Amino acid sequence: MRSITKLIALLVLFGLLVLIRAFENQLFYDPYLNFFKNDYLYIDNPRREVFKVTLFTALRYFLNSIISLGIIFILFKDRSMIKFSALIYVLSFFVLLTFFLYFVINPKQEDYYIFFNIRRFLIQPILLLLLLPAFYYDQLKFKKH
Repeated sequence: MRSITKLIALLVLFGLLVLIRAFENQLFYDPYLNFFKNDYLYIDNPRREVFKVTLFTALRYFLNSIISLGIIFILFKDRSMIKFSALIYVLSFFVLLTFFLYFVINPKQEDYYIFFNIRRFLIQPILLLLLLPAFYYDQLKFKKH
């Protein structure tokens, strides 16, 4: 892929991640958006529809994951990295969603902070921020040998 095409593709994909974040209130049902913007450690859990919030959280995770896999593919052009990343995303989804559901169904004020962070991994492309430097380092290390 030519570098200008690669750059444009990366800008579009990163732009999509930004748009998902910018329009999160319009695109996704998430009563926790306002909850965590306030002083959540001292207020009650918001009213929510468990199935709906889980569905929209999963949708957001899926969209971020697909876009993130596209970014990884464009940057590294390595199918084994894509397979590994997809596996990480799938395993992380099930582990994180299990904890997410526990905290949604059993809200306790003392658990809000850990719930906030688990939810953050589901709704933001944090795994991409972890995988990119790891793959870059791996690529540098591999070239030296």
